[in-house]
Amino acid sequence: MTDVVALERHGRVALIRMNRPQARNALNYALAKGLCDAIEAAQDAGCIVITGADPAFSAGLDLRDLGVEKTSSLPSYTKALQANKVPAIAAVNGPAVTGGFEIALCCDFIVASERAKFADTHVRVGVFPGPVLVDLPRRVGMAWAREMSLTGNFIDGETALRIGLVNHLTPHEELMPLAMSLAQAIAEQDSDMVRAMREDWDATHGLPVVEAHRVHREHRTKTAFASQSKEHIAGRREAVLARSREQRAE
Repeated sequence: MTDVVALERHGRVALIRMNRPQARNALNYALAKGLCDAIEAAQDAGCIVITGADPAFSAGLDLRDLGVEKTSSLPSYTKALQANKVPAIAAVNGPAVTGGFEIALCCDFIVASERAKFADTHVRVGVFPGPVLVDLPRRVGMAWAREMSLTGNFIDGETALRIGLVNHLTPHEELMPLAMSLAQAIAEQDSDMVRAMREDWDATHGLPVVEAHRVHREHRTKTAFASQSKEHIAGRREAVLARSREQRAE
């Protein structure tokens, strides 16, 4: 890690915070390297939360202080996230722009503060888009993805919630408690089963439904979870019922 990326441990949850607030967490060599290192160091966690130091999530590439001659020379934070074996939540606390937007899209899902805004400005700055061209249509559909990437326009948190880009939109002060609560719920689960489920989703997403079910059956058969004993399931059932009662009481 570097001084521009902080990694905190909260039980089995790893909190990664981009920390260049004076530059709105814009991505340069130091921040990109720190993010890659933090993701690698957090592979033993049950869940990862990625956020930015206020006032922004990340303003994208820092073209005034990139730290390298070419953007291609930056450590690939998107490849690090694509290779990540741990569920990741993006807690978007402010603007998430271009490269910063791609970081959020590489996470399993996004929760957003009321201050969040999202934009893909690649075409406006003359940089051919990266993973956003693949990831954004899968989140919001092709029509919205084309509008965002072809115009470079910002959308606000309410629009992001409406089109399915974010799972939750919350008051700013409640963002991190919500993100950490969701991460804790994920981190409580069996890590091997969670990993297998994420691999299943990756393998079946976008396939025709019959083919998707076929691939899923093959994947399920290869896991150690295809045939759990009655005793194993019964042993966990009471904990599930107790948690259900707690949630209904809240």
